[in-house]
Amino acid sequence: METTETGRILIVEDDERLAELTREYLESNGLSVGVEGDGAKAVDRILDEQPDLVVLDLMLPGEDGVSICRRVRQGYQGPILMLTARTDDLDQVLGLEMGADDYVFKPVRPRVLLARVRALLRRSNAPQSEETEAADDQSRLSFGKLVVDSAMREAWLNEESIELTSAEFDLLWLLASNAGRVLSREEIFSALRGIEYDGQDRSIDVRVSRIRPKIGDDPMHPRLIKTVRSKGYLFVKEAAPV
Repeated sequence: METTETGRILIVEDDERLAELTREYLESNGLSVGVEGDGAKAVDRILDEQPDLVVLDLMLPGEDGVSICRRVRQGYQGPILMLTARTDDLDQVLGLEMGADDYVFKPVRPRVLLARVRALLRRSNAPQSEETEAADDQSRLSFGKLVVDSAMREAWLNEESIELTSAEFDLLWLLASNAGRVLSREEIFSALRGIEYDGQDRSIDVRVSRIRPKIGDDPMHPRLIKTVRSKGYLFVKEAAPV
């Protein structure tokens, strides 16, 4: 028997019919949903209401989704799920770079959207995800001056807090808790997004490129998170930040 969901969702979408159909579907699955159709008003609503999750369309009147995502990230720590056309590869990358946690292609399939929303809410609300429990039962890992804590969902470098999105933290913890082992993109996708890697999605690569400088790794010559050609990523436990 399916349990009732809890969570406050804000949909930022100017297509009134799509927004209403999406709202009805999510509410029928136990979620509380608000809708905002004007990009120019979306930033204030997100920051004022602090919803548990934002579903954000990329193409909006007033202000586009990438700009909105960039502007709210300082004051909003919840997950942002972007709606994007399948052909807008550059926009997908920009959205991830601005702090989006995941994206769903248009036309939106309600069941896919609901699954992504549930996964993001579960990871955002849980102090320790199922993936991290399976990978390592320790809640705090230290690599020299870098500390990653899954219970607090925080990381520190030189005792200073590192600003990470929810998706970036999940990826950092997954890599760190498997230090010394190469994780393929297929494994990472399965653990963090619950879907198979299609061979083209660049979201993991974008997040790794954002995480590296934040944890003191050299983006041009990484020592801590290494790219293993044709295989995946390796978190090198011996290469502690200096």
